[in-house]
Amino acid sequence: MDDDIVLSHIENGIGWISLNRPNKRNAINFSLASAIQEKMEEFDTNDSVHVIVVQGSGGSFSAGADMTEALGAEEEGDRRFNPSRDAALRIASSEKPTIASIDGPAYGAGALLACGCDLRVITNRAKFRFPGADYGLVVGAAALTTLVGPVVAKELIFTSRVVGAQEAQSIGLVNRVVEESELMTVTTELAESIVSASPLSITWAKRVINTAVMGGDAVGIELQSDLILRGGSDHIRRFSNATARVTGKTSNQKS
Repeated sequence: MDDDIVLSHIENGIGWISLNRPNKRNAINFSLASAIQEKMEEFDTNDSVHVIVVQGSGGSFSAGADMTEALGAEEEGDRRFNPSRDAALRIASSEKPTIASIDGPAYGAGALLACGCDLRVITNRAKFRFPGADYGLVVGAAALTTLVGPVVAKELIFTSRVVGAQEAQSIGLVNRVVEESELMTVTTELAESIVSASPLSITWAKRVINTAVMGGDAVGIELQSDLILRGGSDHIRRFSNATARVTGKTSNQKS
């Protein structure tokens, strides 16, 4: 695996993953995909990490799959070789909330990686493209549909056209569009607001929402979460603190 192909650190409950192939516009090869999966596993199993942020470097989020490597695999007859898909699926499978912090292009597998995150904060110069049809493939159709709906997803998948920052926000593909200089600050503030919430309730909320999107029994999952969370130590402590803020009384004060 290439040295430092992914940079990572943990700060204030936030696990940061930075794609670090700037000379290749962070194109996802086997080494980068493997490193992303390893870092996701590390952060998913670390109780001090409550939110995971994925970002690019060098003015790009990711140009997509490493086409040179993919062509080599095709020539060798390995048509199932698709490490970028595996990386995106690993991010999407995390039970922890994930944020894609995007500056510059997120194309192909890079767009799929971004869609695998729960939230997306982008700069004005961010762009998305789903070019699978140009290569005789389907890339990101399922993930994109859950975000923008079938009508818009069909247009973007069928035409492979570029989607700019403002359009991405208008169609619901991203949460926020900010200036380049504000990206880190806004991403951090969003992540910290999630860190301050109950990790257990966030995990269950993500399960409920994902189940609803996939057409499963979201109501049943939400009822299950209520049975598990209500009356637990985390719920009691947070409810007590919230009540104290509203009433101006501490938990030790009596009515």
